[in-house]
Amino acid sequence: MNPNEINIRTAGLDDAEEILRIYAPYVTKTAITFEYEVPDLREWEERMKRTLKRYPYLVAEKNGILLGYAYTGPFIGRSAYDWSAEVSIYVREDQKGKGVGKILYHALEEISKAQNIRNLNACIGYPETEDQYLTKNSVQFHEHMGYQLVGEFHQCGYKFGTWYNMVWMEKKIGPHGPEPLPVLAFPDFDPEELRRMGIHKNIFKKYPSPNE
Repeated sequence: MNPNEINIRTAGLDDAEEILRIYAPYVTKTAITFEYEVPDLREWEERMKRTLKRYPYLVAEKNGILLGYAYTGPFIGRSAYDWSAEVSIYVREDQKGKGVGKILYHALEEISKAQNIRNLNACIGYPETEDQYLTKNSVQFHEHMGYQLVGEFHQCGYKFGTWYNMVWMEKKIGPHGPEPLPVLAFPDFDPEELRRMGIHKNIFKKYPSPNE
């Protein structure tokens, strides 16, 4: 797949159903997410709204078809952690290994830098022994994207009759000097600035601001 053929834009609520279709197999077929039940559409829309109040929620599409999505969110809900964000990414089953995740992560990283975020963190299910539900591919992907393993919790998640570990990975994307600039909310970004990053924010012309 030619990366130039992929459009990256902000997700809107009209994408929620298709995004949920991408996510559902991760719940029902894998331990990549520790969630047991696929959320209903209303719950999924509420999750998207909460994210978009402050953070980017991006989709990758080609010819109007969604290939994957990624977003950031609060690392931990305390003010001192504002300069860190947790990243999440899911790629459609038939699009894995085609560079979609890499493109989405590059876009998230550029936006996060512009928001004055300094650290990106990923929480990843990790098997002691790879099986049909969980491999080490996600950790390997994050290593390829410049993340480092910073912590591991053992046998903390139980799914499909198996205990799984969980790891945290981290990537520093900015300086950590005194008096850091405040973190900017994604909805406040100028669409022209996002276009320079290759992100189209026109979805907000179709829906009210998530802050309303």
